[in-house]
Amino acid sequence: MKKQIALATAAAMVLGLAACGSKPAETKPAETAAQAKTEAVTEAEAKETEPKETEGSAAAITFKLADNQADGTPNVSGDTKFAELVNEYTGGTVVVEIFPNGTLGDEASVADMLEADTLDIARISTNGISPSCDAFNVFGMPYVFPSDEIKYKALDGEFGQTLTAKLEEETGLINLAYFVSGPRSFYTTKKEIHSVADMAGLKLRAQDDAITIAMMEALGASATPMNYAEVYSALETGVVDGAENDFTSYYSSGHYEVAKYYSLDMHTAPSSLLVMSGGAWNSLSAEQQEQVRKAAAEAEAYQRTLVEDYIAESRQKVEEGGATIIEVDVAEFQNACQPVYDKFPQYNDLIALIPAE
Repeated sequence: MKKQIALATAAAMVLGLAACGSKPAETKPAETAAQAKTEAVTEAEAKETEPKETEGSAAAITFKLADNQADGTPNVSGDTKFAELVNEYTGGTVVVEIFPNGTLGDEASVADMLEADTLDIARISTNGISPSCDAFNVFGMPYVFPSDEIKYKALDGEFGQTLTAKLEEETGLINLAYFVSGPRSFYTTKKEIHSVADMAGLKLRAQDDAITIAMMEALGASATPMNYAEVYSALETGVVDGAENDFTSYYSSGHYEVAKYYSLDMHTAPSSLLVMSGGAWNSLSAEQQEQVRKAAAEAEAYQRTLVEDYIAESRQKVEEGGATIIEVDVAEFQNACQPVYDKFPQYNDLIALIPAE
């Protein structure tokens, strides 16, 4: 019995010693935590000092571009080309989203939004921008561009540069490009216009602006301001004797169906601007600004080519539809409009910048 007790006591002591011997293992979790903490610190420090490959791939700057015209028109096609080139030249760091069909508002609203920095970019006509910068009313002065070639030289030369500078100075807006449209001429329902004398007594639909009305009065016609959507019916029913527009609108509106006499007097040749708000422009780096300007210049050339083709196609379509195209002595019409130049002398300095033939 004593021998059994002795053996049990010895076993207990062995177990006790074994248990005591396991206590140092209790420090291992603390050592692991410290080691993990050290590793985490080291990893964080490494991240701080290693090259940040993802910095350049931060979210791209996205701009909205408004246009009141429809997909497929030369202007919206020009917008699209601009957006594609901006993405290409900036390596995707600047993205332009296009909103055609007036989805972001009419031109008056768009101009206000640009100045308020609530819209980034817009393709807007010279008529649409003129309330913000009066100098652009020069495009409404009659017979200042005797040909498309002269108009392009003017837009790309001192004339266009002066207007661009005035726009930035007076509004903070940045003009990136001059898009173009065809020259506007008169068309009538019954009486053909071959000379200024034929204008006498005609009641013509006019845009509601002082220069257009003054021009028609100087030529002997009566100006009737009217919403564009009402013109077809007014021509058809005889409310007006005629209207004025370029070949593309003459065709797309269907006006050639009810006013078949188109006289090529080419009294005005309005253009459009690709305008960026000051805030949007200043959000770009100097390099990105250079890339955006390059994209705009190439889109401008592309749009002009499209317009020339569009005008030729439209003219062919209206002639096939029975319209008669009448050549006139443009100089006679221009001379008759001297009272308009006298009434609006504030544009004489700009007109003087338009190159001669």
